[in-house]
Amino acid sequence: MIGRRQLLSALGASAIYPVAAPVHADGEFARDFDKAVGEHANGMQVIRTPLMVKNRARIAALAAGKRLPAIYDDRAYVEAGGVMSYRANIRDLYRHTAACVDKILKGAKPADLPVEQPTTLEPAVNMKAAKALGMKFPNSILVQATKVIE
Repeated sequence: MIGRRQLLSALGASAIYPVAAPVHADGEFARDFDKAVGEHANGMQVIRTPLMVKNRARIAALAAGKRLPAIYDDRAYVEAGGVMSYRANIRDLYRHTAACVDKILKGAKPADLPVEQPTTLEPAVNMKAAKALGMKFPNSILVQATKVIE
């Protein structure tokens, strides 16, 4: 897991400043959304945890209510009313994992296997949610989206 110091270093001189709002229980969502708005957040990224997945519709509704565009790592958030998701193709990841396991079972050392990035990405966009926030997506994103909700 990346720490705050590493995140700030990676952001460098960009205009992005992260506001951490870790949620550990169902009752903390509204408080943390208020905190983010109070710190002038103008967007958010939701990081997958079981609590977040369980509350995806609630998170999407709170983000819309606070007028915070959000990006998620799962299309289910977009289907629940979120603006956009961006993730690797899960089937491709499983296929790649199986290929790595096969190599290891045939004698390859795990440390010798190359680290690889996913090659198939699946953006999804909820145009209704985006329009409600006054957002427009460039065609370059829409043509790549694997799902566009009108």
